[in-house]
Amino acid sequence: MGKDKEIAERKQAYRAKLENLLDTYKSILIVTADNVGSNQMQKIRIALRGKGILLMGKNTIMRKVVREKIPSAPKYERLLPQIVGNIGFVFTNGDLNEVRKVIEEHKVPAAARVGTLAPGDCWVPAGPTGLDPGQTGFFQALNIATKIVKGSVEIINDVHLIKTGQKVTPSHVSLLSKLDIKPFFYRMSVTHIFDDGTVFSAAVLDMSKEDLMAKFMNGVSVLTALSLRIGVPSVATLSHNIAHAMQALLGIALATDLTFKQAEPFKEYLADPAAYAAKHGLSAGPAKATPAPAAAPAKGGAPAKKEEPKKVEEEEEEDVGGFGLFGDD
Repeated sequence: MGKDKEIAERKQAYRAKLENLLDTYKSILIVTADNVGSNQMQKIRIALRGKGILLMGKNTIMRKVVREKIPSAPKYERLLPQIVGNIGFVFTNGDLNEVRKVIEEHKVPAAARVGTLAPGDCWVPAGPTGLDPGQTGFFQALNIATKIVKGSVEIINDVHLIKTGQKVTPSHVSLLSKLDIKPFFYRMSVTHIFDDGTVFSAAVLDMSKEDLMAKFMNGVSVLTALSLRIGVPSVATLSHNIAHAMQALLGIALATDLTFKQAEPFKEYLADPAAYAAKHGLSAGPAKATPAPAAAPAKGGAPAKKEEPKKVEEEEEEDVGGFGLFGDD
């Protein structure tokens, strides 16, 4: 009876602590704790002091407390789908990137375990293994090329033994244990963030300010193009609308006697380009000199070149006429 009472008191204390943390902190990092030992978790708690609080617990109690908070704070309804599997909460009001860095930098090397999914790629390096020649059959079963050097088995090339997400087999474990290789690192990983009612993937934290600004400007460009295409003005198209209106007014002013201050320089230039260039210190020479070389060959050389082919064509036509089918008639 005393044990049941102690368990009930622990649950009550846990509920009170979780409720207090939900009311105190606006951001929650949802972390996975697969293959994370108690010693490693304790080190993470110590490293988080002053930055955040790590709270683990049974999912049933977590979900129950969160459901009870929903009537007064509907935003916690978005948190419920994340309470699945071996997860925990890290409560913080600080910088999310800094807190995540503290959590994930605590990792420990671990041996491969049969049946687990590889958290990363596993490579077996080329070189001597220290195993006797009797072990060559074991390497052959795994399709690993070896040779015997000085009475020891030596791997010829680096071997990509296990790929990320691949299931670890007994053969993998046996080989890695023989070579004394601990290929994986286990750590507490942040999967999602609950920030004041919004839930998003932890991958968002990897985006820099430049990335966010680039995505924002891309969205503005798409909105501007769409608004211009369908003819609906918006804040994004304001500068374009003004520019198009100005172009239309200038076109009307240049085609009629109407004028306004901004159109006067254009009218002055079209009336006398040379005078306008001289008045404003511009060089009008190149503009006039450019067509002159093109016009000279057109007067002098071009007709001479055209006359020669004409004479040839005429001569050819005469020759053809002299030997036509009807020459005897």
